[in-house]
This record gives sequence, structure tokens and C-alpha cells, in this order.
Amino acid sequence: MKIEADTYGIEACTAGVLIKVYVAPRASSNKIVGAHNGELKIALTAPPVGGAANKSLVEFIAKALGVPKGNVSLISGETSRHKTLRVQGVDTQIVLQKLAPDG
Repeated sequence: MKIEADTYGIEACTAGVLIKVYVAPRASSNKIVGAHNGELKIALTAPPVGGAANKSLVEFIAKALGVPKGNVSLISGETSRHKTLRVQGVDTQIVLQKLAPDG
């Protein structure tokens, strides 16, 4: 079965890859849950207070993709569960392989 990038909210951009994320804060563990309405659902242990969940999300994605934290930036959704991240130094295939649960 071929996994489509748009199922997980992943698309190429000039600076790397954009990832649309739906965050579930205060989870029991940090993990990738799967596709959720065209976004990648990620559960985080951090609470959605004082930017803790945003910081945790950036660190989690950087570690999962094997890139420096500086390569991952939150470009929209700072106070929302719906966020968009830009990741530099990777392409959509790498992101799908490392982040898509069925990949």
C-alpha cells in the first residue's frame, strides 16, 4: 500500500517540507498517532501552557527525523492544536518513512 503525503499533511516546499500537525497535549507519552483529517496527529506529554507543547513538538519532530532542532520551525498555529511546521534538510519521502506509522 502506497502512503500518500497529503494524507499526513506533508508537502514539499522550497526550504524543505511543511508538515500539518494536530497536537494532543497532556498524553501519557510522546508518540505519533497517525493521520487525522489531513494532518499528522501527535500526542505530547507537555501541557498547552506557556509554549511547552510547542517546544516539545519541535524537539520531538527533530529527534524523529534526525535533524537539528534549529531545522524545525513552527510557522503557524502557536496557540492552536492545528499547527504547521517547516523542516529543512529533508524531503517528503524521508518524512513519510520516519513519521507515517504505516510507512
